[in-house]
Amino acid sequence: MAAKRMSAFNVGNYVSMNNLKRDFPSSIVVFLVALPLCLGIALASGAPLFSGILTGIIGGIVVASLSGSQLSVSGPAAGLTVIVLGAITQLGSFQTFLLAIVIAGVLQVILGLVKAGTIANYFPSAVIEGMLAAIGIILILKQFPHAVGYDADYEGSESFVSTDGNTFSAITAALSKINFGAVIISALSLIIMIYWSRFKKLKSIPAPLIVVVAGVVLGILFQSTELALKPSQLVSIPVVNSFSELTGLFSMPDFSQITNKDVWVIGVTIAIVASLETLLSLEAVDKIDPYKRVSPANRELVAQGIGNMTSGMLGGLPMTAVIVRSSANVNAGGKTKMSAIMHGGWLLLALLLIPGVINMIPLSCLAAILLLTGYKLAKIDLFKKMWHAGKDQFIPFIITILAVVFTDLLTGVAIGMVVGIFYILRNNLRNPYFYKIENDGNIHIRLSEEVSFLNKAAIQFTLTHLPKESNVIIDGTNSRYIDKDVLEIIHNFKHSAYSKGIIVQMINVRDKYDLPPLKEMVYNAASHSEIKN
Repeated sequence: MAAKRMSAFNVGNYVSMNNLKRDFPSSIVVFLVALPLCLGIALASGAPLFSGILTGIIGGIVVASLSGSQLSVSGPAAGLTVIVLGAITQLGSFQTFLLAIVIAGVLQVILGLVKAGTIANYFPSAVIEGMLAAIGIILILKQFPHAVGYDADYEGSESFVSTDGNTFSAITAALSKINFGAVIISALSLIIMIYWSRFKKLKSIPAPLIVVVAGVVLGILFQSTELALKPSQLVSIPVVNSFSELTGLFSMPDFSQITNKDVWVIGVTIAIVASLETLLSLEAVDKIDPYKRVSPANRELVAQGIGNMTSGMLGGLPMTAVIVRSSANVNAGGKTKMSAIMHGGWLLLALLLIPGVINMIPLSCLAAILLLTGYKLAKIDLFKKMWHAGKDQFIPFIITILAVVFTDLLTGVAIGMVVGIFYILRNNLRNPYFYKIENDGNIHIRLSEEVSFLNKAAIQFTLTHLPKESNVIIDGTNSRYIDKDVLEIIHNFKHSAYSKGIIVQMINVRDKYDLPPLKEMVYNAASHSEIKN
């Protein structure tokens, strides 16, 4: 027995070390992607830049430690910027807004404890695939201006409407204000990342790290030339020179506003929106996880709630699980949650130890990293796969892509959900029974386990179009429930069938079916989704 325990211990250590070889370089990639996004979202939210970095640190160290997801990364979300900006203005102070974040966190913990995360089980697969592809396309469109050296919109923007009008007019504006120094850096960065894997001896060094080093070196070399980069084309994090300066950056919520109705309304709004974005991101990350692991949704809501409570108490922004950083984690080869945890550590160290060096990183080389991430999310192969899956998968997929690209994440997914549910209902309406013509000429109609009012039209159509002078067997053996209207159609058909020479035999079709108790229905629904929670 001792030998077996020792063997298991050694294997565990080996697996951990093996994972660390993948998670360490991946954490650096996620850190480099997260850094400008945290700053850009804070800027767009009308909040201090430090609050964006702080949220990323908490999302990495606190949330990832508590989460059951191995690849999801949390931090400030672009989808909340409009809510945050409006809330800070409405409440009159950032400290009062922090109280709303704490309330949102408490509500998220409650949602997780009452297992509200089960809603994630009902997102259609085609919609999630479409959302991922849309994020990929948005990354390509939104990062192109940064790659050529000009973008009036904030880093991390995902909305179609932008400072320059919209996504496409922003690209046109960027093309008219190209900085060739930025173009050279982004082009070289793409070449390095595409071909770096061919250098087998250097493969262990993350390509994005080489890209950043090359970008910094080129930025220095371009100084005092026509290719020189402007301050707006570089990362810009707060420079902390002393411990007192650091502590001065933190803020506490104003608990005297606890009875303010507006604070509670905003807290509830943030809790709902952040929870939906988190659940969508969680489903999306599970889709692209090469190991196909299933993340516990309810545990994630609790982790996010604790993260938001911590962020609100210290002066951060509301956070969610975010697709862009999570996708970068997957594409960089991350294997466990240690990658997300370490990325939070890198953000903290960058703020404390090397802010001057970080502020020398060109945004164009970071844009190249996100461009490649976007390409991997929206590959042509994905479109081919969805096309071959049939129009009931392809149409919701394409509509979700268009809706997300031309509106925003939640609105686009909501539109995709409506279309996806339409096709699900359409398929279910067509399959309330199994129809078979036996060798002896009898027509056997075997009813499904649940036959609802929605199946009424399909069953009526089938019965009224049965061939004359046939023998029909309607089998309800497998049915636990048949709607009253459907029963009426079946019984009426039996009584009138003789006029067409049709002989009807009914097997185990009762005159009345009662709905199962609500407790049993809840139990059955929970048992189907237990693996997710």
